[in-house]
Amino acid sequence: MCSHDNDIVADYPDLDSTFENEQELILKKEQLQVQELRDWLDANPNINGCKAYANLHFFLRTCKFDVDRAKKKLKTFYQMRAERTEWFENCDPMLPEIQELLALGVFLPVDGVDEQQRKVVIIRTAAHDPKRHTQNNVFKTSKMILDLLLKFEPDNCARGIVAIMDMQGVQLGHALQLNPKLIKRSVESWTAYPCQPKLLEFTNTPRHVNIFLNTFRVFMTPKIRSRVAVRREGTMVKCMQLPKDLGGQGPSYKELAIKWKQLVEQHADFYLEQGKYKSIVKR
Repeated sequence: MCSHDNDIVADYPDLDSTFENEQELILKKEQLQVQELRDWLDANPNINGCKAYANLHFFLRTCKFDVDRAKKKLKTFYQMRAERTEWFENCDPMLPEIQELLALGVFLPVDGVDEQQRKVVIIRTAAHDPKRHTQNNVFKTSKMILDLLLKFEPDNCARGIVAIMDMQGVQLGHALQLNPKLIKRSVESWTAYPCQPKLLEFTNTPRHVNIFLNTFRVFMTPKIRSRVAVRREGTMVKCMQLPKDLGGQGPSYKELAIKWKQLVEQHADFYLEQGKYKSIVKR
């Protein structure tokens, strides 16, 4: 075996250099693509998108390095951030309503990745009190955490997001908060983000959940609809760090909520910076 390996190296002495050259060509191509996106943003100032290399490269990567597709995604993403002021304006982590929802843990990224190397997040659809917390503030808090997650773990998120919707404790009041208009906007926001939802799993679902979920399905693309799974309990997601609350061995919901609340609070400047990037909408 060892002599065979040596023969290969002897027969192909430039294997390493060939690989390095290919990597350099790929890197150069990606740099040119990022520059093309920058030039396009310069020519379309109304989009007002972030031109940082890491940001544009992330959009490219999640669009499979298709520049035209990345342009469409950038336009949609920053248009959403402009139109949905209730989610993307005044993202101050210290606002009382945000503090409460962070403490409750309405949106919890799980440590590590699943067996397919995708990022797992838990969305606790009934953690909040519908008489006290608006659904728009729940979405706002969730997107603040998602934005920070994309900053921390671009590689994991680029491989896709697995969302587990834990409906434990859901009541009529939670369902009444989600009118068709708000559901439509929520579904649209999933596809506007550069990271792709690979699985939307609803667990701990009540008996009549399909009546509620059918409204969501109406606004989903066929691809997203095919990625919806419903379970009475437990999860099909294979991840080493799933929370104890879902039968895993990772940190509990409470522990994850404490972690992400602290992280969001520590990055108040990040949200100020993010707030600058949104399309200029004609009123």
